[in-house]
Amino acid sequence: MMRRARVGEAARKPLCSQYGRFMLRGIRQASSGWVGKTIMGAVVTVLVVSFAIWGIGDIFRGFGRSTFAKIGKTEVTIEQFRGLYNDRLQAIGRQFGRPITLEQARAFGIDQQIKNQIISEMLLDERVRTLRLGISDAEIARRIMQDPGFQGPSGQFYRQRFVEILRNAGFTEQRFVAEQRRTLLRQQLIGTITGAPIAPTAMVEAADRHQNEQRTIEYVLFDRAHAGEVAAPAADVLAQYFEPRKAQFRAPEYRKVVIVALVPAERARWMEISDEDLKRAYEERKVRLATPERRQIQQIVFPKAEDARAASERIAKGETFEAIAKERGLADKDIDLGTVTRAAMLDRVVADAAFTLKEGDVSAPVQGRFGTVLVRVIKIEPEKVPTFEEAAEQLRTDLANERAKSEVTAIYDKVEDERSLGKPLAETAEKLKLAARTVEMDRLGRDPSNQPIANLPQQQRLIAGVFAADIGTANDPLQVDGGYVWYEVSGITPERDRTLDEVKDQVEARWREDEVANRLRTKAAVFLDKVKGGTALAEAAAADSLKVETRAEIKRASTTPPLTERTLDAIFRTAKDGFGSGAAEQPGEQLVFRVTNVVEPTTDLASEESERLRGALNNAMVGDVQAEYIQLLEREIGVTINERALQQVFSGRNAIDDN
Repeated sequence: MMRRARVGEAARKPLCSQYGRFMLRGIRQASSGWVGKTIMGAVVTVLVVSFAIWGIGDIFRGFGRSTFAKIGKTEVTIEQFRGLYNDRLQAIGRQFGRPITLEQARAFGIDQQIKNQIISEMLLDERVRTLRLGISDAEIARRIMQDPGFQGPSGQFYRQRFVEILRNAGFTEQRFVAEQRRTLLRQQLIGTITGAPIAPTAMVEAADRHQNEQRTIEYVLFDRAHAGEVAAPAADVLAQYFEPRKAQFRAPEYRKVVIVALVPAERARWMEISDEDLKRAYEERKVRLATPERRQIQQIVFPKAEDARAASERIAKGETFEAIAKERGLADKDIDLGTVTRAAMLDRVVADAAFTLKEGDVSAPVQGRFGTVLVRVIKIEPEKVPTFEEAAEQLRTDLANERAKSEVTAIYDKVEDERSLGKPLAETAEKLKLAARTVEMDRLGRDPSNQPIANLPQQQRLIAGVFAADIGTANDPLQVDGGYVWYEVSGITPERDRTLDEVKDQVEARWREDEVANRLRTKAAVFLDKVKGGTALAEAAAADSLKVETRAEIKRASTTPPLTERTLDAIFRTAKDGFGSGAAEQPGEQLVFRVTNVVEPTTDLASEESERLRGALNNAMVGDVQAEYIQLLEREIGVTINERALQQVFSGRNAIDDN
């Protein structure tokens, strides 16, 4: 019986093996009828002739199937780019405090920004390789240890914090160090190109005027109440409004899909673990369950080994560790490494020395990575092995998860056996007693009533896969939290124009909004003509029952209601005592204003704000030079991008989805 390799195993097999399997499945399905057999016979004949005449390589011109881009002579695979893209997207999501979906990334242009950033970095890496630039391990370690983000309360490098931050960001230590090496080399290269530009005084003054100029306005607001009563539209009016706007109310394509999720954590919740199994696991894992020994350690680093030896001899004669530190201008926080485990110390040689000392002892001089050091142990917290009762709950969870993973592996094989026989997913799920869920969704994950469908596993990837699949095809499962999610499209409802009767309430609501906006826009235009014609603002406002309000100290960034960015732009383009109008914050509402005062700032070039502004301008100038240099590298080195692969990553689809 043929069985597909598990997804995890697929990565270890040759590409021809993985893709060949999917191609054979497609050929088998396509050739099931007499028409299919005839067509597939012709296709295979063409392929054989192509191989014989041109060779296999010429069939796939330009790009290999797994290639995303070529930077000079270097090929970048789709998976390499996908990994980098997802890392950057997750980093942006952490800054916003919520995940950024693939659709949101496309909508806001984040996808193109990330792509451009990655390509720029690859161009710099290529030039770095050409120039044979390098940086020592010691310098990278020094930079990492001096990073404030990795320091503890004492101001010293805190390895435990370092490891925790890397883990949360999804980095291994080796990968982080490699990335730091690339980053530092890029900075070294860019630094030689850009130098340290200084923004001229005229530029700083102009930027200060633009940023800090203040204006005062008096204004009237035409809110929704001034639109008056809006009666229901006549049938013919609504029909005329709807006809040119049908596309706005169009029903999207819906797909009915069967989903089967097999996730270890979910199965583990229902697993029963006996006390005998728990006790056996406790004895087997007692060492791993233990909390490792921790020590509070102080360290003095000496640039010269002879200085360390001299200090060690003075301590041996009775001088205190603190006195040596004070003599060298070090405060307590400068020598305190905190309470750490052996593994949490960056320098292994120093760690070995520190963890062989008794409490209160000072080491002999130790040649570390950053100099010769003396270390002292202040306090020792011995290793702690939890009792069975203390460890039982965690052991129960661990065993349940392990057994669930084994179950998932076995069930995966059974599901794939059934699918290799052409069985529908729903039938397979019923046979294997797996929960199957059938939903109907659009590309936004909403049902036909326009409600979000809850609890879709790997929603963005799932939707992308569903809308790339055909009815009844066996799609490769998604990997989710150590498990799998299978999906099979069972029906497609094409997008279509809705009739007016179907969306009458929505159309009427939209018509009312537009009618209110048109009325207010007309009223504001008439009012503006009146005051521009010489009528005083207060007089015109009184005649139309409007209230005159004042807003002072407005800056270009003062986007507080009812002001919008476009209206602010109009205010700063209007001369003193001039009139203007613009949209208010609430949709449809309008305001008419008069600029009553303009205050231009006096730039103090020595002020903290001017220094910050100059710094921002300096960075902008560096960015401009850097952008030009990247364009130069692109012309000299050459960049070719596989657009199909790019869209594949942007949409979250797997490589096989395109076939």
